[in-house]
Amino acid sequence: MSDTTSENTPDPTSKTSMVSMFTAVAATVGASLCCIAPLVLLSLGIGGTWISSLTALTPYRPYFIGITLLFLFLAFRKLYLVPRSCKTGDVCAIPGTLRNQRIIFWVVTVILAATLTFPYYGTVFFE
Repeated sequence: MSDTTSENTPDPTSKTSMVSMFTAVAATVGASLCCIAPLVLLSLGIGGTWISSLTALTPYRPYFIGITLLFLFLAFRKLYLVPRSCKTGDVCAIPGTLRNQRIIFWVVTVILAATLTFPYYGTVFFE
């Protein structure tokens, strides 16, 4: 009976790394909201002179970037630096699980890097 309960118990290490990645994504959205939101609104056909005043979150951008980098580091640490301790039958004991988590981590990291650096290369789209 105890074997069935351990199979259904999620691995706390993978849950922590997933929470770190989701928090990093949320912080990146906050950091790039001032720059990407006007582009999205313009691409949807919503425009006008008021769209240039959507920069209320710009002063908070460095804080959002710091939070993003912190949580990306925490997810990297859980995936690469902290040794895993898995019991037989746990989800983390499956060899493909770690590989899939690392692939997702790097895909999310590339997307976040592109989003965070948008203010630097985004001017190409507006000129």
